[in-house]
Amino acid sequence: MIEITLPDGSVRSYPAGTTAMQVAESISRGLAQNALTAKWEGSTVELNDPLPASGRLVFFTWDQPEGKAAFWHSSAHVLAQSILHFYPNALLTIGPAIESGFYYDVDFQGESFGEGDFEKIEKQMLEFAREKAEFKLRPVSKADALAEYANNPYKTELIQNLEDGTITFCDHSTFTDLCRGGHIPNTGLIKAAKVMSVAGAYWRGNENNPQLSRVYGVSFPKASMLQEHLTLLEEAKKRDHRKLGKELELFTFSQRVGQGLPMWLPKGAALRERLEQFLKKAQKKAGYQGVITPHIGNKELYVCSGHYEKYGKDSFQPIRTPEEGEEYFLKPMNCPHHCEIYKSSPRSYRDLPIRFAEFGTVYRYEQSGELHGLTRVRGFTQDDAHLFCTPDQLLEEFKKVIDLVLYIFKTLDFENYTAQISLRDPENPGKYIGSVENWDKAEAAIIQAAQEKGLNTVVEYGEAAFYGPKLDFMVKDALGRSWQLGTVQVDYNLPERFDLEYKGADNEMHRPVMIHRAPFGSMERFVAVLLEHCAGNFPLWLTPDQVVVLPISERFHDYAQQVVNLLEMSDIRALIDDRNEKIGRKIRDAEVKKIPFMIIVGEKEVESGQLSVRRHGQGDLGTFDVEAFSALVNEEIHSRLAAF
Repeated sequence: MIEITLPDGSVRSYPAGTTAMQVAESISRGLAQNALTAKWEGSTVELNDPLPASGRLVFFTWDQPEGKAAFWHSSAHVLAQSILHFYPNALLTIGPAIESGFYYDVDFQGESFGEGDFEKIEKQMLEFAREKAEFKLRPVSKADALAEYANNPYKTELIQNLEDGTITFCDHSTFTDLCRGGHIPNTGLIKAAKVMSVAGAYWRGNENNPQLSRVYGVSFPKASMLQEHLTLLEEAKKRDHRKLGKELELFTFSQRVGQGLPMWLPKGAALRERLEQFLKKAQKKAGYQGVITPHIGNKELYVCSGHYEKYGKDSFQPIRTPEEGEEYFLKPMNCPHHCEIYKSSPRSYRDLPIRFAEFGTVYRYEQSGELHGLTRVRGFTQDDAHLFCTPDQLLEEFKKVIDLVLYIFKTLDFENYTAQISLRDPENPGKYIGSVENWDKAEAAIIQAAQEKGLNTVVEYGEAAFYGPKLDFMVKDALGRSWQLGTVQVDYNLPERFDLEYKGADNEMHRPVMIHRAPFGSMERFVAVLLEHCAGNFPLWLTPDQVVVLPISERFHDYAQQVVNLLEMSDIRALIDDRNEKIGRKIRDAEVKKIPFMIIVGEKEVESGQLSVRRHGQGDLGTFDVEAFSALVNEEIHSRLAAF
């Protein structure tokens, strides 16, 4: 017999050889119908395979990320099977699940594959799915695996990097693939499938390797879910920050300037400046001090911090000076510079905590195929801060940072978020630097701070930074998409590497603890997410143009200018649309530009001294005098910008 411990802590006995699916059936019919995958003792198991021994068993359904991942990974197998049905000479490589579906990288051996081929692949996927073929994992020796894929150099390369005794194939129907596991019970659960797109992708992401066709797909356990998904994608297209950024004249890119290097236009620069001032004001109240560091740094700085060893290959090529052996890098991160600022003066326990903040621009070389608008760029500005404190101050300082992040989210209407506690990968300690003792202390502090602040948390192993654990805020936007925005990290290691010290009350020298913190993450990514979240309808305090005055004809331009002057005296941003266009056209254009308020002025308004006011998306609000309208606008602004 084996003893199976369930998530509620209960323990049940089963005969040896029992499968996870049989356990699910013994619990309830509903669980057996909805279970897509399971984990035994933290490792993914196939639902149809016998459980290895006694242990903890957790089931996952479609409503959980692990369930979707198993569903989509299994669907990638069916996609590959369907591709081989029409392209028997194609060479398969890898087919993982991703955040919104799956893909399979394929070498079509010179045969054409494009959008016109999607429909036949989709139909074939559903035909194969209706077979209700079970996914079965089986061990294979390295020699047999190499023999199976003797004509596939991609699979051969993967197999050569695996240890004999750890290699498995997955079979379903007549299809076999090299696979580590994590599948749904059978293909019949796939009720809807769609090929979304095809793009070029280098084998293993290396530009020197062959280019493959990356076929993207998505699938669902109900046909209605696919339609909902497609509707959501259409809405996402309307909200695409690249499209809105162009329409609202916020930012632009230039091939001459370089890929992934955004340039902020006047309206975008003003919006970004307001975001910066908003955070700087809150930071000042929280005791932060502003610093400025160079855009380049000596290579030795990043060798000392450990960043060169971990990320040197992701940086731009070094800048070599006329001095023999002297190399500089475009700054890839701000923290080593801030460590040197801390070290520039003797520090006492009375000085701590010290909080250095900088909107520091950094540069990282991203592959051209991975660049995407403002969300993936090569040059970006982080709202970075580094706090240096005593170990006794760590918990309180960490909680204060959480308060700051939550204040920002509340002000900008990000109400749906989860705090992800990102810890070490216990199976791969070589990824990290520093002592186990310091890692234990840092992880314990983050977990305690999150608990005391009452955050809705999830724990992810293996997602920590190489120098310390972190708390990542995963925010869902208006379309339900998840983005990582704010991050807070505890670091015992950089103070060690830079030999940072302070004199304690005992007159002995001690090591400070460091907190890395970026509530926005980066200005570029944050603006992109905010733009898509609010569909370009920024909060009134933030929007580039709050009011547009629309004179009905040229003879009312002088009065329109008087209105603008009066509004600006009340700190309201206003402009005049003085084009020789009909008022209906001006209103439509103002709606497209998402300007919150439109003021129409003509004969009636000039005579009465009143303003006819419209609200974007709502229509007429009626007539106001300038003072009443100014009060209306400022009340909305001030109610949103509550003090930190």
